[in-house]
Amino acid sequence: MTIAKRANRQPAGMRVPERADIPPQAAPASSSRHVLSRRSVMFEIGLATAAYLSYFLVRGFTQSGFQQAADNANLVIRFEKWTNLYHETVVQGAMKHHDSLLNLANWVYIWGHWPVIIVVGTWLLWSSPREYRTLRNTFLISGGIGLLIFATFPVAPPRLLDVGLIDTITERSHSYRVLQPPAFVNQYAAMPSLHFGWDLIIGIVLVRNARSPYVRALGFLLPVAMGWAVIATGNHFVIDTVAGAALALFGLMVATLGAEKLDKGQERIQFLAARALRLPRPTNA
Repeated sequence: MTIAKRANRQPAGMRVPERADIPPQAAPASSSRHVLSRRSVMFEIGLATAAYLSYFLVRGFTQSGFQQAADNANLVIRFEKWTNLYHETVVQGAMKHHDSLLNLANWVYIWGHWPVIIVVGTWLLWSSPREYRTLRNTFLISGGIGLLIFATFPVAPPRLLDVGLIDTITERSHSYRVLQPPAFVNQYAAMPSLHFGWDLIIGIVLVRNARSPYVRALGFLLPVAMGWAVIATGNHFVIDTVAGAALALFGLMVATLGAEKLDKGQERIQFLAARALRLPRPTNA
């Protein structure tokens, strides 16, 4: 008798299990994965929405009086003059009489921030969940620290001071007020510039993860364009961009080095939410 025949023989009385006898857990769980994936997406959307609303609500509730913010802004100006960084009037003055440059600066400032963050975040959520979590945690960490600075050291933007700068956004565009209603915005949150810092992080993400050379080139261009736009529109000082970059990079470092602990914390939150809503326990992506 050959080995193949021996392998095919079954002991007497043993029944070969039918496909229907296979336990349910052994069957493919594609539908379960779909449910888990959908719940994970809803969790991220809920977290991002809560963070977004908290960010602007806290900014609106913690804004101080103009005088304190103006005094702090004058401290910033003196520091910039001491370090030879005070170039805001030069940057805006070079384009004051060029409508195309003013409109471009406004366009970059308005549409190159939140819309880009939403698009890149959605792309990462579907293509690379781990990279998405790092990006999200970077924003939460740097944003949380930023809120503390806004509350304890309010700084008026250059456009609100008598330094020869104009508010190009208010004078030439209404789109920004639609994206960020005045009720949710702290006018005295120039320091640090998360507008620039977060765009710097988005640029790093695009360079690291995009396959297209054109998208990677956009990753290099985006923070440069935003750095110019925040100054040209009169919304930030030069030193604000430096502080924003430092804070955002610190958030990225913490999010990267502490990724494992942060992921475990997320799993715990999802587990507790699943128990509260009586949903299946989530699994790792």
